[in-house]
Amino acid sequence: MTADTSLLLQPLVSAKGDVRLPGSKSISNRVLLLAALAQGTTRVQGLLDSDDTRVMLDSLQELGVSLTEVDIDSLDIDGSCPFPAQEAELFLGNAGTAFRPLTGALAFMQGNFRLSGVPRMHERPIGDLVDALRQAGAHIDYQGNEGYPPLAISPPTLGTDGPVRIKGSVSSQFLTSLLMAGPIYTAATGRDLVIEVDGVLISRPYILITLNLMARFGVDVKCEGWQRFTIPASAVYRAPGVVAVEGDASSASYFMALGAIGGGPMHIHGVGSRSIQGDVAFADTLQTMGADITWHENSIEVSGVNVAKGERLKAFDEDFNLIPDAAMTAAALALYADGPCTLRNIGSWRVKETDRIHAMATELRKLGAKVEEGSDWLRVHPLAREDWREASIATYDDHRMAMCFSLAAFGPKPIVIEDPECVSKTFPDYFSVFQGVVSA
Repeated sequence: MTADTSLLLQPLVSAKGDVRLPGSKSISNRVLLLAALAQGTTRVQGLLDSDDTRVMLDSLQELGVSLTEVDIDSLDIDGSCPFPAQEAELFLGNAGTAFRPLTGALAFMQGNFRLSGVPRMHERPIGDLVDALRQAGAHIDYQGNEGYPPLAISPPTLGTDGPVRIKGSVSSQFLTSLLMAGPIYTAATGRDLVIEVDGVLISRPYILITLNLMARFGVDVKCEGWQRFTIPASAVYRAPGVVAVEGDASSASYFMALGAIGGGPMHIHGVGSRSIQGDVAFADTLQTMGADITWHENSIEVSGVNVAKGERLKAFDEDFNLIPDAAMTAAALALYADGPCTLRNIGSWRVKETDRIHAMATELRKLGAKVEEGSDWLRVHPLAREDWREASIATYDDHRMAMCFSLAAFGPKPIVIEDPECVSKTFPDYFSVFQGVVSA
């Protein structure tokens, strides 16, 4: 398929089966960078093969990091800090999990780097991160609009007398970037790096992923609540040997949803009760909506209602600050609820791959739904089966829009997903896996 193709989905009546998830994007790109910075060789297993991870891999190779492919989903990484190449121009597409952490790491190295991406990446704010890095002595210049990529990074003059302060209200990736770059700063200065968060920190489970993975690479961060983090002067990343990437919990949400509306059972392998990803909590939302959830260490089983037979999920009114990606799946499920559903505290959707609040509201309305929206909330009214409309769903070059709206195929009308290949950002095989577990 090319970018101008579309996918017709006829009305579906049931979903059941077994799904093995691709590796987590959030974990894959963090592990790749940590392994590249660590002393020694790390074998990364279960690595996600997607647009975003390829962007990170290509960038690390541009920076001189040695990568050796072991098999289809694992490779050996020989760490080096600073990176061997001290000059590079990096194109990072629309991969926030690559752009933001690399900005922090490169800002603390003695080199000259230029980071750019697709036009949408140049609309995604990065000023809060740049401000924090500058406090620590980084030299970063904007190459376009103030506060946005592309960026030019030159050798820093590292050192600060007090804590580095960073805002936590726009994206948790800014704090993740600063935390992961911390040991580069401490090695250069011989001082602790103290980070203080201004305001409320959003998407906290993603910071827990960062802290967990830093600890696997030998760096324990002292945490005082969610407001103060200290990276000790002695911090050094060391290769842990082998790191296995668990399945992607955000991707799991679509198949959990299928079990909830298509009867099930859906058995999703790759995440479970031992997962370090916050998005597994989407199972709790489904339980609130009436689905049956069974937890295993590395898998989740979901059964639910059959909406094709007129059965309904229970409506919800929830704060989704902690799981904003999986919240998109909940918005699609609201079509099948027994009353209006409200998603609160989702302001971070505005600065994702697209303005997801606007995009979600626009496309849900095409299906016939009544939708209300605010700066950081969305309310979706369910659709009676006689009110559904055929629709062609725009995906805005946003993988999650495509995957979420595949769930609309359980309505009584055919739908078209435009540019289905946008799922290659995180789950290139999504639609073939989807079609393997659903029945018309």
